[in-house]
Amino acid sequence: MDNKNVYCVIMAGGIGSRFWPMSRTSFPKQFHDILGTGTTLIQQTFERFLNICPKENIYIVTSSIYKDLVSSQLEGIDDANILLEPSRRNTAPCIAYAAHRIRKENKDAVMIVAPSDHLVLKESAFNKTIDCALTQAKNSGNLVTLGIKPSRPDTGYGYIQFEEDPDSDLEQVRKVKTFTEKPDIELAREFIHSGDFYWNSGIFIWTIDSILDAFAKYLPEVNDLFVDIESALGTDKEAAAISKVYSMSESISVDYGILEKAKNVNVVLSDFGWSDLGTWGSLFTQIKKDKEHNAVVGKNVVLSNCSDNMISVPEEKLVVIQGLNDFILVDTNDVLLVCPKADEQKIKQIVNDLKMNKNGHFV
Repeated sequence: MDNKNVYCVIMAGGIGSRFWPMSRTSFPKQFHDILGTGTTLIQQTFERFLNICPKENIYIVTSSIYKDLVSSQLEGIDDANILLEPSRRNTAPCIAYAAHRIRKENKDAVMIVAPSDHLVLKESAFNKTIDCALTQAKNSGNLVTLGIKPSRPDTGYGYIQFEEDPDSDLEQVRKVKTFTEKPDIELAREFIHSGDFYWNSGIFIWTIDSILDAFAKYLPEVNDLFVDIESALGTDKEAAAISKVYSMSESISVDYGILEKAKNVNVVLSDFGWSDLGTWGSLFTQIKKDKEHNAVVGKNVVLSNCSDNMISVPEEKLVVIQGLNDFILVDTNDVLLVCPKADEQKIKQIVNDLKMNKNGHFV
């Protein structure tokens, strides 16, 4: 496929509240070097897609408050390729915005949508998977998502149930049967045991025509808002038009608004060393452990009788811990979090509670 018709949309407007207190509203996790590699998550994502399409075909959709962060971290990106959201409306309006903007530029475009903060360890396998998905999306006109082979019954991920697709000649491609969002542990175990469920990566591939037809069919109110302002996109009137549209648009995910309803959805079965790095527990699985199975980010940490902990502290700070087992401990300049690893899904609720009281400035 001619990569001049391939476009990538990187979604970078999230707050990453499950990664609090490192991830804050003013400086969310996609702009952090969480893994200590010397590059931030959004930089890694941007570099990954430079191998797939031209730089001028990569768009970043983010909150208007992160424009300077994006510009400073992505060297050479044009301001015109940074699409600014005036408010958060989940993924459907974000994708509609990008799709209408791209259609105005190239009606033959095939569009990849990816979060800015995911980890990919096997770049070559990822590129081959994307090539497969692009071919399927172009040839079939279907909506395509990447499913990740699960390694454990994780309750923090959505799951995709699949079946054979007699219409596809590609070995990795299946027809999506159902989507299930974040099941409880018993249901997650059943999914893993069945063998026909993969994790939902949140990475999507489709032609511009296919996704906009789906918006017109399943989210017509959202679609109509962007149709009405399409002539303003790419002009000096864009910001004002988008501000008006976002004030009127509902907040809804593309998964719930379109993919769970559409009949023409494929999944590409994938295994490329993926993690969404959505929680401290997911980071724990990616970091080298000491002999007591502690994952430590920080240079001056002294542990005694400690095991199975996820610890992240400032490099310049001496931290001494005695007798801690199976906990998350995160220290920043102004916040200390100590939480059992088993309760990591409660961190998001903690952040929501803080927003509701006088401690909101800490989030």
